[in-house]
Amino acid sequence: VFLDDIDILVIDNPAVSMTATLMSALMKKKIKVIFCDEKRNPQGELIPYYGSGDSARKVKMQTTWSSSVKERVWTVIVREKISNQARFHSELGKSREEELLESYIENLSEGDKTNREGLAAKVYFNALFGMDFKRDEETTVNAALNYGYSLLLSAVNKEISYNGYITQLGLFHDNIYNPFNLASDLMEPFRVLVDRMVFESEFTKFETEEKHVLLHLLEKEIKMGGSKQVLTNGIRIYVRSVFDALCDDNPQEILFYTL
Repeated sequence: VFLDDIDILVIDNPAVSMTATLMSALMKKKIKVIFCDEKRNPQGELIPYYGSGDSARKVKMQTTWSSSVKERVWTVIVREKISNQARFHSELGKSREEELLESYIENLSEGDKTNREGLAAKVYFNALFGMDFKRDEETTVNAALNYGYSLLLSAVNKEISYNGYITQLGLFHDNIYNPFNLASDLMEPFRVLVDRMVFESEFTKFETEEKHVLLHLLEKEIKMGGSKQVLTNGIRIYVRSVFDALCDDNPQEILFYTL
């Protein structure tokens, strides 16, 4: 297997041994490596220090992004996330929930200071998985969602590092214990792809076979700017466009995917 043919490598068993030489080669090729715990759940990932030759310049730029442009970019990202949720409910024939989500979009303030995103999430998940569903419970659905989100987070982290920026400094997320604040921001519009797969799969358990099903998410075909792309390529285009928008102070430059 040629390293150039690998985009993301998941080490799903702690018993696997890897040489430092191989790990160094993987980082040089900018291959995202995800390590799992004894339960085969994502636990950590390998991130190179130098994703871009001018990373020092990029990080300096990142620290000078104004609060205004970060708020406006975050608002556009939240609007797209809720729009994707509304479209999914439209496909499912849930017109009442779709209309409610659309109303949240209409009332979205700059920086989402009134937390329309949080209100939308409650409506969205309850309509998908039932009124008793809670995201913080240990259930099969939540295990599947968390696994899928971890894959998305790693894919976005890879592109952030590749472009020379650091993952700790976010636009909205600002948790001092979260090393991936920026990826947590940028991944938001893609979450619905995980939700769709989990909803349609109707997992009754979440073990190795089910995790392999979710891994195919990264190969999903989407549309970006009128052309078809696999998801990992789409994330690459999207992340680069977000950085262009931040550096040019123009949120309209952000490119979003369609199905």
